Amino acid sequence: MLDRPLFDRRHALGLIGLGGAGLATGAIARDLDLGFAGGRRSTTSAFPGKSEMILLRARAPLLETPIDALGQVFTPNDRFFVRWHYADIPTAVDPASFRLRVGGAVRKPLAIPLDALLRLPRVELAAVNQCSGNSRGFFAPAVPGAQWGDGAIGNALWEGVRLRDVLDLAGVAPGAVQVRLAGLDRPPPGAPWFEKSLDVDHARDGEVMIAFRMNGDALPMLNGYPIRLVVPGWYSTYWIKALDRIEVLTAADDRYWMAKAYKIPAAPRANVAPGSKDFPAVPINRMNPRAFITGLADGARIAAGSPFAVSGVAMGGASGVARVDLSMDGGRSWRAARLGPDQGKYGFRAWDATIAGLAPGGYRLWARCTNVVGDTQAMDTIWNPGGYMRNTIPSIAVGAA
Repeated sequence: MLDRPLFDRRHALGLIGLGGAGLATGAIARDLDLGFAGGRRSTTSAFPGKSEMILLRARAPLLETPIDALGQVFTPNDRFFVRWHYADIPTAVDPASFRLRVGGAVRKPLAIPLDALLRLPRVELAAVNQCSGNSRGFFAPAVPGAQWGDGAIGNALWEGVRLRDVLDLAGVAPGAVQVRLAGLDRPPPGAPWFEKSLDVDHARDGEVMIAFRMNGDALPMLNGYPIRLVVPGWYSTYWIKALDRIEVLTAADDRYWMAKAYKIPAAPRANVAPGSKDFPAVPINRMNPRAFITGLADGARIAAGSPFAVSGVAMGGASGVARVDLSMDGGRSWRAARLGPDQGKYGFRAWDATIAGLAPGGYRLWARCTNVVGDTQAMDTIWNPGGYMRNTIPSIAVGAA
């Protein structure tokens, strides 16, 4: 049955229709220091469907979630980060005329209306969506690209249908090796379409989803309305927004966004010596574990001698969170934090702890996540020329007086 709250009217973005010079300056709420050189940013609530976000760029929109808004296990839709590659993003979609087109190496090319898509079996999954370049601003030496702090990330409860079921409707032909996906955003003249590909077996694993709900509501326009791809455990470059085309391939995708862009060193933790250029590289893929301290600000002042609370969220990457450990001595010793309910292996998991009272002075608090397959965060930093996959153990300064 047609889901009226989702698709019963034309869905439009309004002021973001890319004439709006005022978007970069309107409704400024705070001036923030993200913690790296050149990392001072203003926040704005001028974008439709969004409340206070850190503004990196107005066109194409780059909006970061403030770290103090990441403390909830499910990131609110109006605080969920936004990342588009090209300025020509969809600003209105007519649900009645929209079609999801499936072609290439299939037995039956399709143009699927939204109401037909909604008649497929529904699935629901909690999963973290994280930009490949999240935390790029902390890379030293600095690298080109969007200078994100730690907030190009969010966790949502996604509802949709399996990509596998859509592919089965079309019938994947023998010899197929990959599935290429693209959306309604348009490149400028001479630039390549933004499109990404998954191996056929991955595309059909039953977890990769075409989502139409996010935390119980229709997708915000800026986050991919009316439908988007969800690739649990993988970086968001594969999570195509405003998905409208699926093409089954009989050879590996050799176009720009797979063959050249979003490549990482084929080395542990994607880490190479600063300045390196010639090294074996592979397309970025699975995420790694991370913990975030959200319940206590960097530079927090606490009462000396009194216990204090600290909290945050953690993600296991492509596996579940096994533990979060805290250190007050630079990693020489660790103590386990308490974990909140497990919402599924791909989502955030809350953690909290009470720290014993401290003598007057200055301290640092570190938080480290380990996932169920034993992958953990390290104190040392990584470097690669794309500024990808940073997951150094985070720390904050704490002053006791």
